[in-house]
Amino acid sequence: MVKIWDYKTSGVPDEYFITDENVPGPTKEEIRVLTISKARLNDGDTVIDVGCGTGGLTVEAALQVGTKGKVYALDEDEVAVKLTCSNVEKFGVQNTVSVKQGKAPEDLADFPMANAVLVGGTMNLRDILRVVQSKLKPNGRIVVNSILLETATVAIDELKILGFKNVDVTHISVAKGKQIKSGTMMIARNPITIVSASKI
Repeated sequence: MVKIWDYKTSGVPDEYFITDENVPGPTKEEIRVLTISKARLNDGDTVIDVGCGTGGLTVEAALQVGTKGKVYALDEDEVAVKLTCSNVEKFGVQNTVSVKQGKAPEDLADFPMANAVLVGGTMNLRDILRVVQSKLKPNGRIVVNSILLETATVAIDELKILGFKNVDVTHISVAKGKQIKSGTMMIARNPITIVSASKI
């Protein structure tokens, strides 16, 4: 089998992923790079991806933790789960990844302790973060990606309440070049706020 991504660095091009118009994603390439960077993953780590969508971050995390690591992906949408499974298989990381259809935070209880948890913006973020705290190993990393400023604000507030250390907030605006007849036109993508922190 030919490897789709033969590099240690993250940043798989968006077009490499299998997608569906009914499921948002994948998380854009540059956001995935920064998210994985904020997660500070090592070979052999365990990662939980809450709200995996098409599996972009699931795949990127699996490539980072390697065959000795494990990534647990969760999404309540059946189509999203199938897409994640398809992308996991496409990138050959099915022995590293376990994908489950279910709701957060309820179904997070089934997952083991993790070195890092990746969370997409959700309506019940406070409840999810409380459960995530119990699932993180000491010095484990939490990374929350948010399109809405309100979600980022909740994440910052709750992480401080829960006693996480080194709460970091990064707001990312990315524009990608598109070739037109007269040159290169920059097309803006949705800004994303990344909130990350470490468990004490």
